[in-house]
Amino acid sequence: MANKQQIFGHPRGLFLLFGTELWERFSYYAMRAILVLYLTDTTLNGGLGWTQKDALDLYGIYTGLVYITPLVGGWLADNYLGQRRSILIGGALMAIGQFTLAMPHQYLSISAMHAFVLGLGFLIAGNGLFKPNISTMVGDLYEEGDHRRDGAFTIFYMGINIGALLAGIIAGSVTSEYGWKAGFAVAGIGMLISLVMQMTLAQRWLGDIGRVPAAVTDKGSQANDKSKPLTKEEVDRLKVIMIMGLFVIIFWAGFEQAGGLMNLYTQQYTDRMLGGFEVPTAWFQSLNPFFIITCAPIIAAIWVKLASKEPNSPVKFAMGLFFLAIGFVFMVGAVLEQGGDMTVKTSMLWLVGAFFFHTVGELCLSPIGLSMVTKLAPLRLASLMMGVWFGFNAVANYVAGLIGAHVGEYGPMAIFSGIAITATVSGIILLLFSNKLVLWMHGAEQVAVSDSGNADEELTVQEA
Repeated sequence: MANKQQIFGHPRGLFLLFGTELWERFSYYAMRAILVLYLTDTTLNGGLGWTQKDALDLYGIYTGLVYITPLVGGWLADNYLGQRRSILIGGALMAIGQFTLAMPHQYLSISAMHAFVLGLGFLIAGNGLFKPNISTMVGDLYEEGDHRRDGAFTIFYMGINIGALLAGIIAGSVTSEYGWKAGFAVAGIGMLISLVMQMTLAQRWLGDIGRVPAAVTDKGSQANDKSKPLTKEEVDRLKVIMIMGLFVIIFWAGFEQAGGLMNLYTQQYTDRMLGGFEVPTAWFQSLNPFFIITCAPIIAAIWVKLASKEPNSPVKFAMGLFFLAIGFVFMVGAVLEQGGDMTVKTSMLWLVGAFFFHTVGELCLSPIGLSMVTKLAPLRLASLMMGVWFGFNAVANYVAGLIGAHVGEYGPMAIFSGIAITATVSGIILLLFSNKLVLWMHGAEQVAVSDSGNADEELTVQEA
């Protein structure tokens, strides 16, 4: 079988999906990096001349739809299209969207505004089909109970961030040299590379994974007949996904301050001088993908090395929340260095420390969450539940905006310390209930539970 051939101890199909996602994320982040700048630039320089408020409002709507449409795309893949076909259609739509933005609107015989909206529409629709299904296929490479799965998602996650790191550098450089349209064209080229990889290598490297809609495959199993209601086991597993989703909202609501409140703090209150050179504020946004690329292989290796002692998903989530809290302790340290004098500039090292611990927390939570959904979601709902999982991110982004908007009212100390405390308390709660959540997983993960008569005796939950 295609997925029996190994590269670095993983099915080689993982590295095809890695590359496909890398270039799709390059395309997405290249476009995202210049979107608001393009909107707010003057028409004389090729921009649309929007106000900053209007541009940020549009950006919020766009990113929200990007996280919501995977619900629809996941359902279509599960019931009609299959994952592979959904990825190809979604990738094609996104490529069309990028090149629509890159093309002079006169060629389309419509106004610049209509061309812009049309391009965004293609991107949103394509993302909805692509995003949930590529992640679900990573999980399909592994049998239930395979301990390599979490490590695989960590490697896959590294591909996302290589794409993000390359996007900012390449799209920013091309845009500075050749203008906004060239930046969108580069994003479109990235999407084409992703599509070509999937079209030429998928059958050889993935075999039949993702070709048939999950509902059709599932229908052949009497135990999982689509006409039957969900079993108690399936309901329990879905409960775990929904409960863990609440903690995901807490994590990302804090983490997403990086692009908003922490970004503003960097610009206004951080000493960014290195000798006679002032480090651009935007460069600090590259710390996250840099740390992910350098730390992801280490953490993936740690999970594999631990083997049967590897922490379960709820414990990993709790670790992620604790690392998030430590990161914000660094931000509290930066505020304390100012001593109440907002004219004082703080050391860059506080920010480097914050981004490092936030990234380690992200690696303990985000790829593990993707892996967990593929373990727990019923086959006929796999891509739909991945869409739901991304929906939690949409809620988190909205909450993050609400939190950041209150900085003028409460001050950075209250915001940073409040997030640190909330993350710590949430992590403790998750630890307390971790064994119960794993029991509800019904064998998707193992848990040691003390027997009522002997604390040393372990009960291993097995698959029914």
